[in-house]
Amino acid sequence: MQEIQAILEFLGFSERLKLELRHSWLSDGRRESVAEHCWQMSLMAVLMYRHLGRPVDIARTLKMILVHDLAEAEAGDIPVFEISDRKRAKAELERAGMETIRAMLPDAVGAEVVALWQEFEAKQTPEARFATALDHLEVQVQHNLADLDTWEEVEYGVVYTKMDAACADDPFLAGFCAAVKAQAEEKMRAGGVDVAAVKSRVAGLKG
Repeated sequence: MQEIQAILEFLGFSERLKLELRHSWLSDGRRESVAEHCWQMSLMAVLMYRHLGRPVDIARTLKMILVHDLAEAEAGDIPVFEISDRKRAKAELERAGMETIRAMLPDAVGAEVVALWQEFEAKQTPEARFATALDHLEVQVQHNLADLDTWEEVEYGVVYTKMDAACADDPFLAGFCAAVKAQAEEKMRAGGVDVAAVKSRVAGLKG
């Protein structure tokens, strides 16, 4: 009964991810929740894992995706382009959040959840690298589905900086990244954005 109660209490805590909103909008104009982001990543994993050049354990990948943002129940979601004190403290806030989560759960479950989160953060295993690529890809896929008016100007350049490195080591992921990028460019052009100017500005920053 003690373990059942601990899991029930943790489910109440984890509901925060359904309430925590990301800097991404849905096609109907509502903001995406962290939980919805994790769900979409999970679906992408199931659809894509068979095409990878290096096999992955899909069950482990899905577990990792489900827990990779649990710390945001404590630390909140922080956009990649934000410049703030909380962004600078993000890593420490999330580590502290995961220790809180470990303490809430039965020992074996807490240890597994934290180990999966640490594996994702380290990005060394095939499963962690795949999950990381999906983490970046889902952001742009969702942005492409939303109205361009929901994008901030800085996000035009993010199209060319956020996904590439995480997808570069796998031909299928690199191809998928290119398709998502092309979709984003089509959306920007249709909205009157000078795509060539955006690419030139990003290239200048990289240089």
